[in-house]
Amino acid sequence: MKKNFSKLSMGIKMGLSATAALSLTMTSSLMAQESADANADVEKIAVVGSRGAPRSVGDSPVPIDIIGGDELSKNASTDMLDMLVAAVPSFNVRAQPISDAASLIRPVNLRGLSSDSTLILLNGKRRHRASVIAFQGGGVNDGAQGPDISVIPSVALKQVEVLRDGAAAQYGSDAIAGVMNFVLKDDSEGGSFSIRQGGYYEGDGDSTVIDGNIGLPFTTEGFANFSFQYKTADATSRSVQRPDAQAIFEAGNTEIQNPAQIWGNPEIDDDITIFGNIGLDLGDDKEFYLFGNYSERDVTGGFYYRNPHNRGNVYSNDGGETLLVGAVNGDQSSCAVVPANVPNVLNTQEYLDMVADPNCFSMNMVPGFAGGYTPQFGGNITDTSLTMGTKGEIKSGFLADWYFDLSGSVGRSESKFNLKNTLNPSLGLDTPTEFETGSYIQLEKTFNFDLVKQLEMGGKDVNFASGLEWREESFEIVAGEQASWEAGEYADQGFNIGSHGFKGFGPESAGVNTRRNVGAYLDVESYLTDDFLLGAALRYEDFSSFGDTLDYKLTVQYVVNETVSLRGSHSTGFRAPTVGQANVVNTQTSIVNGDLIQTFIAPPTDPLSSFYGGKELNPEESTSFAFGAVIETGDVFFTIDYYNIEVTDRIAQSSQITVLEEDYEELRSLGVQNPELISAVTYYANDFDTTTQGIDLVANYSLNLFDGDTTLSLAYNWNETSVDSFNPETTDEGKVRRLERGMPDHRGTFTVSQSWEDVSMFIRANYFGEYYATHADDTSDWGSEIADSAVTVDIEVSYYINDSFTISAGANNLFDQEAQKLKDGTLGELGAIYYESGPFDYNGGYYYVQGKYSF
Repeated sequence: MKKNFSKLSMGIKMGLSATAALSLTMTSSLMAQESADANADVEKIAVVGSRGAPRSVGDSPVPIDIIGGDELSKNASTDMLDMLVAAVPSFNVRAQPISDAASLIRPVNLRGLSSDSTLILLNGKRRHRASVIAFQGGGVNDGAQGPDISVIPSVALKQVEVLRDGAAAQYGSDAIAGVMNFVLKDDSEGGSFSIRQGGYYEGDGDSTVIDGNIGLPFTTEGFANFSFQYKTADATSRSVQRPDAQAIFEAGNTEIQNPAQIWGNPEIDDDITIFGNIGLDLGDDKEFYLFGNYSERDVTGGFYYRNPHNRGNVYSNDGGETLLVGAVNGDQSSCAVVPANVPNVLNTQEYLDMVADPNCFSMNMVPGFAGGYTPQFGGNITDTSLTMGTKGEIKSGFLADWYFDLSGSVGRSESKFNLKNTLNPSLGLDTPTEFETGSYIQLEKTFNFDLVKQLEMGGKDVNFASGLEWREESFEIVAGEQASWEAGEYADQGFNIGSHGFKGFGPESAGVNTRRNVGAYLDVESYLTDDFLLGAALRYEDFSSFGDTLDYKLTVQYVVNETVSLRGSHSTGFRAPTVGQANVVNTQTSIVNGDLIQTFIAPPTDPLSSFYGGKELNPEESTSFAFGAVIETGDVFFTIDYYNIEVTDRIAQSSQITVLEEDYEELRSLGVQNPELISAVTYYANDFDTTTQGIDLVANYSLNLFDGDTTLSLAYNWNETSVDSFNPETTDEGKVRRLERGMPDHRGTFTVSQSWEDVSMFIRANYFGEYYATHADDTSDWGSEIADSAVTVDIEVSYYINDSFTISAGANNLFDQEAQKLKDGTLGELGAIYYESGPFDYNGGYYYVQGKYSF
């Protein structure tokens, strides 16, 4: 385990990453030295966490998980998020059945922190954020805006590195929880093609996945590797009929759907992804590289049911006592008063009299909406990126013998939103029922110049690295069609403005907001003795929107003997608020104490937000400590690491703040339009401070059993978050409980992998500890409780027909472990059976079969 600086020099010559970390695409030469079988070593070699040469995971001074692309694909789900949940216990993601834009791009968690606290790299380069902001992100992710990992298919990957350590001083903003580096395949020959079909035990959610990869020579000195994936998935439903809808149906209203509201996975259509990775040896110890992707998909999910008797600003404005009746001539007093607190409003004489009056109307009269309605929320998600650069040795000048990496990247994510089966009530009976509500566009540009050299100082070899980064990030809101946002002539009569459920973005919201930042870093690493490694990093960044920051990191590793080594780190970090968080506008429907309320999401500096306490956002800041041990002996590999992460000024979406009637006039004077139609406002704020601590344990043991090769793998994570302080004006106690207990404190997996000449298989047990379960985004006592722990089992068996053809069959949640049911009093109340905030799929068991051709 002692440092070999001849190997360090060799690794450095292979190049640097644009994010100031060596890219894993350059490890092949070093691995070929260390073993004749490079494929065996690819599972052990990592570079994130250090700017030294590629090193084995056991030699790393910080904890790193390495997951091969083939290992990731051994999963019923074809979504990269679910694959990582099975492989990395400290990584979590939840279902998002009725969560506005979060239904389209699900947020994730590493070590209990928000998705934008984990830096995502592709081939060592910073990955752009998604355009979607998680308005209902399960507590810890409320307001998070991280990259869309789901667009990356496993067929394109050589491996994934997960650095489980604070690394903002090395890599910049977002690396508070750690770094995930997705490494694309770089083969110049061969490839694969596969077809997979699967579905849930319940008989729904059928999915089809077709993917492929091909490696081609790019002249005689390079490679061009391309991957694609095409996917479709049907929606699922784990719903029951809502009691209020059933009662109206039994009273004679036959336009009620059954179920009226669906909790389940959204429908995914035409999900196409293409990735390319190109490299070329230019000679003279220099290389050219280029990689990128194009991804697009259509997603359609559900929303909450609108009751035709009492939905505010649509069917009633007094809680369902009387129907909201509009008057064409503007005089509502000339229309009949229609009681709505009856079994079926359509059968009352008052309603029939109102319908007969050409001057009067209610939204029940819109064709197809007499039984209420459930909007369908959908979107078209497009994700593109391109990175280009060159790296190698500088031969002359004052930087002679230094190794450089010069690169530029551009990434773009666009989410076009639409809403079907809904109304703009302020337009009266002339309302459309389908709307294009506008778009979010996230665009990022990054340029990097990095240098590294091995120096001799004080008789010791020192790896010295430095670099510069320039980055521009913009967030654009594109206005929706006029009918989706306009205030029709009946707005003054109490009817909702804009497409109900998700108001379209108006001209006043449209526009582009941009932020630029520059960064510079220094990184030094050296073995002070043959057994003692010390590293230090310092990073300065200056942002155009809020100022500058200076952060540092220290790492240490001590080799006790050939079997045991100790390691530790200490760092400070930061996460800059995203441009989207500072400027986003939206309308959100939420559950509070079992009731639906429509909330306006505004920038924190908007007049409405400012009136209720909104302030300009500041960066989050963190302090991290970690220490652990690595034990390697024979066929046993064991690591254990403790971490402690303090984060101050954490950014999240505030709780819903009621817009009070006595404030209407003052709000109008500040420029707020129709404040009487806004039930509540929410905005992003530096709301709270937290301390997150935990233990990661990883163990692997290889042996021979049953005349085959066997590997036993154990991974365990204990993670505990405590809220040290919070603002009670913007964060309620329920939200604090969700932050502290919303994910299991204990997560573990135990995997047995077995292979013979013609057959291989694995079986994996997944343990999920207790957690604080909430129904949708309701943190009140009405919709929450402590959920029980659970174990699920996954299995896959593969048969190799010959060297080219493989057939596989498997299942996730083999024994159909049931998710936590809603407690008595809420079970079925809103059409739901299970808490969808759980740590594993509440849809139940899922099976699949796959055929694969390799060449």
